[in-house]
Amino acid sequence: MAFCRTLANLLLSGTIALASAAHAAGITVHDARNREVAVNDFARTVSIGGAITEILYALGLESRLVGVDTTSLYPPAALRDKPNVGYMRQISAEGVLGLNPTLILAIQGSGPHETMEILETAKVPLVLVPETFSEEGLIDKIRLVGHAMGVDARAECLSAAVGADLAQLRALRARVTKPMRVMFVMSLQNGRAMAGHKTAADAIIQLAGATNAVDDYDGYKIIGDEAIVAARPEFVLSIERGKESLQADAVYAHPGFALTPVAANKSFITMDGLYLLGFGPRTAAAARDLSVKLYPALADQGGAFTSALSAANCRQ
Repeated sequence: MAFCRTLANLLLSGTIALASAAHAAGITVHDARNREVAVNDFARTVSIGGAITEILYALGLESRLVGVDTTSLYPPAALRDKPNVGYMRQISAEGVLGLNPTLILAIQGSGPHETMEILETAKVPLVLVPETFSEEGLIDKIRLVGHAMGVDARAECLSAAVGADLAQLRALRARVTKPMRVMFVMSLQNGRAMAGHKTAADAIIQLAGATNAVDDYDGYKIIGDEAIVAARPEFVLSIERGKESLQADAVYAHPGFALTPVAANKSFITMDGLYLLGFGPRTAAAARDLSVKLYPALADQGGAFTSALSAANCRQ
């Protein structure tokens, strides 16, 4: 018996030593800059990007977070409990580095450029997480974040749960017989709508089984009244932005939208911004919610959507 205990202790000591050696060897992450980033310590991580923060919490890694950005709205505990380094596109290098991070995870598109240059030249590893608005891009994002944090098994667990949700969404989307034409409007600047193609909104519209009414240019641009009428949108989709939120009455009264089915049918939808456009673990659920708003007849089938995230335990 004593021999067995001694052998067990030796095996355990060897396992711990191997694990320590593996950790000491570091982790290499291939990031959005097409660079190999060596990560040796993730005990003090700064997260820049709401989707990254959401993934980290889903993986049970919130204790390693020492700072988040203002887009880290979910879960609410992130901004409540962690220091705020500012808006992801207006980050201060001093604010980030002042937290003494050992790792910075930033979503592609973070800025400004000058700040990112400073962070890149600092001694702290900076991993730029790719932002690809697709099912594959979402899964890759989860795996990359998990790998950078040394929890590949947890990341595979979360990827499997999200993949199951996306499969349910595909089954629901297959029931759509006539895709609605949806125009995502970020804002009305001086009465002029900002819309576009190849954006997060464009991708979520397609995931919901609809068609983007604006498909002739990429990114968000100002679109004139004639172009709005020509696009023939059946729905306008926007995000909740507090006092700056686009209001339904403003859309219906707009000279361009007044000549489309949007005003005639009072078809305006607004949803939480991070939930709708964040492309984090809840994206399939957000697309499902949008789908049943666009196609009320799918509500019964959509009601059968049960997120695998609620059953999966990927935090340990």
